[in-house]
Amino acid sequence: MSNIDLELLINNYLLPFGVKILMAVAIWIIGGILINVVGKLARQAMSLQKFEPTLAQYAESALRVALRIALVMVILEVCGVQTTSFAALIAAGGVAIGLAWSGLLSNFAAGIFLVILRPFKVGDMICAAGQTGEVTEIGLFSTLLTTADNVCVHVGNGKLFSDNIINYTTNSYRRVDLKCQIANGVNPQEAITRLQAHIGTVANLTTKTRPSIEILEFNAAGTLLGVRPFCNNKDYWQVYFDTNKAIANACAEAGWPVPAPHQIEFHRQ
Repeated sequence: MSNIDLELLINNYLLPFGVKILMAVAIWIIGGILINVVGKLARQAMSLQKFEPTLAQYAESALRVALRIALVMVILEVCGVQTTSFAALIAAGGVAIGLAWSGLLSNFAAGIFLVILRPFKVGDMICAAGQTGEVTEIGLFSTLLTTADNVCVHVGNGKLFSDNIINYTTNSYRRVDLKCQIANGVNPQEAITRLQAHIGTVANLTTKTRPSIEILEFNAAGTLLGVRPFCNNKDYWQVYFDTNKAIANACAEAGWPVPAPHQIEFHRQ
């Protein structure tokens, strides 16, 4: 190849192609910065307007995705790719991807319904899809939960939407279900009175409903009592453990014997 041909190759092909690549990289970097700025501004605007945090996060995520798609289209235009034909290609590819990734699209659709119907919001404690935790983020395709043992769990929106959802935060207080087994020979009514006095000292019990202590059943070991205090959801485990301690203290203070199955043997004469 002669020097003239090499020069023509560089001037007519390599140099314009290199310029386009540099412009595409510059547009991608600058566009990414602008998208982050627009996302932050949108978040601040929705915060000032006191938008629901769940809806604000979802809207911000959708805005960022839309802007990224627009940025890619601009880069393609700069590189000389016809976006009309590319759009048709995207549509055809979208059908194929939709058939292959129907689960992903169902998660996306379920996420929209979760935001619209609002069975829960960010900050709620829920139990769904076999997971229990606090909702920290509702994304386009999955919801982020933080469990009580501080584990981060991503649950697909489709799985959440198709399952029963228990929202512990909706009501202002909830019941703690515990049991107390007392031995044969211990008066159940006396035990209930003593337990009520001890459980009444547990911190953070709600004043809306008094603790309930009732007889659940009579068994071979004696009498089984149901101990049911009420508290706010945020105080559930503290009340749970403190109530168990109060039951143990009441039993020790009264000197009740350890419950054990009681059998009576009959001898034939």
